[in-house]
Amino acid sequence: MSGVRGAPLLVSVRGAADTGLLQRRLPGCTIREITALASADPKLSARAKVLVLRSGQQLDAERLRQWPNLRHVIRAGSGLDGIDIDHMAARGVTVHRNPEPAADAVAEWTLAGLLALARRIPYGHAALLEGRHVKQQCLAPPLSKMRVAVWGAGPVGRACAKALAPYVAEVAFASRPSLPDTSPARPADELPGWADAHVVALPLTGENRGRFGTDFLTAAREKCPLLICVGRLGTLDVSACLCALADGGLGGLALDPVEESDLPLWPNMVSPRPLNLLATPHIGAQRQDVRALLDQWVAATAAAVLASEGRTAS
Repeated sequence: MSGVRGAPLLVSVRGAADTGLLQRRLPGCTIREITALASADPKLSARAKVLVLRSGQQLDAERLRQWPNLRHVIRAGSGLDGIDIDHMAARGVTVHRNPEPAADAVAEWTLAGLLALARRIPYGHAALLEGRHVKQQCLAPPLSKMRVAVWGAGPVGRACAKALAPYVAEVAFASRPSLPDTSPARPADELPGWADAHVVALPLTGENRGRFGTDFLTAAREKCPLLICVGRLGTLDVSACLCALADGGLGGLALDPVEESDLPLWPNMVSPRPLNLLATPHIGAQRQDVRALLDQWVAATAAAVLASEGRTAS
């Protein structure tokens, strides 16, 4: 990693940025990479001016005290859960994020997840691995007859609706005051009894934490819907959703935003019977073009903020 005596220090969590590109774009800046915030060297955190984060990291008021000279946080993506925005503002730390580039890639994953669940591909695959041939149990209705509810109308939610619309019968957003009048929408309390599939693309706010749990599952049980989470895993009561999947309350469950800290998904390492379950390690935005675009944005943003602090990066 680059190091120049007296140079501003940028710390990046592994996977959040291309440190080689940062070194090339910021030759006058010291670049250091860490594996996680929780294990950061206090000598680095005490000096850092800029911190580059990926998802799954916690930067609350207590941890921020370990970064006394921090001036800018660059979030290479959209989610701000785990980042205490109010405390950052009070401390004079500016948070930069870029939610747009990943939206289409996440929507692509959502379409793949919907297709997989609708055709019961994860269930058939899991059964074959156990030596069972379950062709008859994989009979499924056509995707073109399905109605899909999209929860969340940010960049990801809008991209998901656009990607799914050509393949399904109808798409509707959960109504919110901020939703444009031109977007198809239905009252949120009607969606559990209306939709054959639900796409959850909500931020992890206090209002949304655990929102898709027992009450939702009870209201939706008659539809036995597919449930696809591409926002934050904490918007689901994962244990309740897995139990509903196992007992027939859900027809399928697809989870992308699974962080290492979320493991094991099944408590006490219970090994369930084959299920129509698709889980991936938060790969919705892991597409080469998106990664390259975000890496360029991180480098450009870092150069701009260092210039704004009166410290040249070149």
